[in-house]
Amino acid sequence: MKTIILIGALGKMGQAALTGLTKHKVITAGRSGDVDQIVDITDEKSIRALYEKVGHFDAIVNTVGLCEYANFSEMTEAQWMSTVMSKMMGQINLVRIGQQYIADGGSFTLISGILNVKPIPYAIADATTSGAIDTFVKCVAFEMPRNTRINVVNPTVLVEAWDVYGEMMPGFEPVPGALVGKAFERSVDGFISGQVIYVDA
Repeated sequence: MKTIILIGALGKMGQAALTGLTKHKVITAGRSGDVDQIVDITDEKSIRALYEKVGHFDAIVNTVGLCEYANFSEMTEAQWMSTVMSKMMGQINLVRIGQQYIADGGSFTLISGILNVKPIPYAIADATTSGAIDTFVKCVAFEMPRNTRINVVNPTVLVEAWDVYGEMMPGFEPVPGALVGKAFERSVDGFISGQVIYVDA
């Protein structure tokens, strides 16, 4: 049994990830709500405080990354930076700081999203930062210390979230959260590293 910190545990993607982590001890984390630990991934001090409070852990699974949605012609620098600092730098900092705390042979699993492969209107910031995280994972895997691994789950829209996102994504086929949970399980319990794990219909 591994000790896993699951960030974003209360969200739809976090609940999907949880279905693949049932045989482990899961420490839930998020910005608010009924979780074991509070963390804001846009704040380096908050990330470090999370790791120090938890102590020993074998894996980090992140399912959060705030994204602003607007037409490119209307997207402000502040909207860009909000997305960059959460979905991109927030996740990079989870790994950058986390490598000092994670157990030998541990793993990081990040989140991107299908929109960098199948773009839709208003989602340029989401697509750009998802592409950046996919690239980050593929490249940083060669530099990870102490036999630690890193992967990213790149899912399409969830069945459980279709009522929220379906109108924005005509022609997309949603996938059940349990299927996405298998991708997180593969990342945490397998031996792969530097991989983008796509989950699409």
